Amino acid sequence: MVSVQEATQIIHAAALNTGVESVSLHDAPGRVLAEPVVADRDFPPFNRVAMDGVAISSKTFTSGQKEFTIEAVHAAGSPAITLKNMLNCIEVMTGAILPEGADAVIRYEDLERNGNVAVIHLAEVRKGMNIHPQAQDAKQCDVLVQPGQVISSAEVALLAAVGKASVQVKAFPKTAIVSSGDELVEIDEVPERHQLRRSNIYALQAAMKQVGWQAELFHLADTTEKVEATLAGLLQQFTVLVLSGGVSKGKFDLIPDALSALGIEKRFHQVSQRPGKPFWFGSRSNENVVFALPGNPVSTYACFYRYILPWMMGQMGVKPKLKSAILCDDITFSPNLTYFLQVNTFMEAGRLMARPVPGGGSGDFVNLKEVDGFLELPAGKSVFKAGEAYPYIGFRHF
Repeated sequence: MVSVQEATQIIHAAALNTGVESVSLHDAPGRVLAEPVVADRDFPPFNRVAMDGVAISSKTFTSGQKEFTIEAVHAAGSPAITLKNMLNCIEVMTGAILPEGADAVIRYEDLERNGNVAVIHLAEVRKGMNIHPQAQDAKQCDVLVQPGQVISSAEVALLAAVGKASVQVKAFPKTAIVSSGDELVEIDEVPERHQLRRSNIYALQAAMKQVGWQAELFHLADTTEKVEATLAGLLQQFTVLVLSGGVSKGKFDLIPDALSALGIEKRFHQVSQRPGKPFWFGSRSNENVVFALPGNPVSTYACFYRYILPWMMGQMGVKPKLKSAILCDDITFSPNLTYFLQVNTFMEAGRLMARPVPGGGSGDFVNLKEVDGFLELPAGKSVFKAGEAYPYIGFRHF
């Protein structure tokens, strides 16, 4: 049995070449950028009016003039114009090109309009006032975003601004999610009393879809021959296998032996954690990576978010952003295991707080509807006090 830290190191040592693919800008959110985003022009590309008002020469104001005749109106999206008379002003709108000859913009709030004359009610006007200078944000050819960035709405805005209708992103490996057990039936079937509908594989598939990771679903029957034959085919078709169930020490837990027989080298089996102790992990020389998770739903869920998703994002060059949350209540956990405590989170005085949510054990997936994530309580300690901070593994954005 390995520790949580050892399991993490072993998993992250399994490297895969994820490859690159092109996706439309519409499908880019959540994907990992695989190319630098470069400015195709200055940002902003001109001296930009930052406030609705009038554009003037600051020298004219400094000389003592307070009243300016409006000689033109200049809207955003209009070609550049010039202030013809330095004693006048031009009425300008936010986003417009600053007229030539003007070097300051006076807000409507700071002036009074008398007919066609703007009377400025300021004691001082500075050159550059209310102007967004050309290239202040970025210069042409500057790298705006480096590869390895998860694309959010902020990056989508930049991609659109530089004309990227499609973008190169890291490709996910071809992945299969596999359930096992004769007690499981499809979700559109009516189960007998001794049966359950398959739910773990749909939860895993949904979790993957949230980051753009597509996976196909399969099921294994509880016979050695069928397990080996099905897994042999899947290992030829798919690079990554995520299995749920069949990895404990029961008579029908056939998966570890079948994987070994098929050439997948066991890297570890059992992790000193709860839930998810029977977790099995193996690989085969850059060809296959296999995560065999315990069948209990909470174990499956915790292992995916603690190990599989961080591993996948790491393969794509994403640096993890470690989060912590503060325990709200005292907790006692006697076994010398890392404990993934189910919690509901909230903000208090700028701090992320985690309130334990009691459940019925690793099989109680109904309880997950009340949970935002897991607080990772370390092994070697049995009493955890309110007010202490621990690593937080979240699976909800809101």
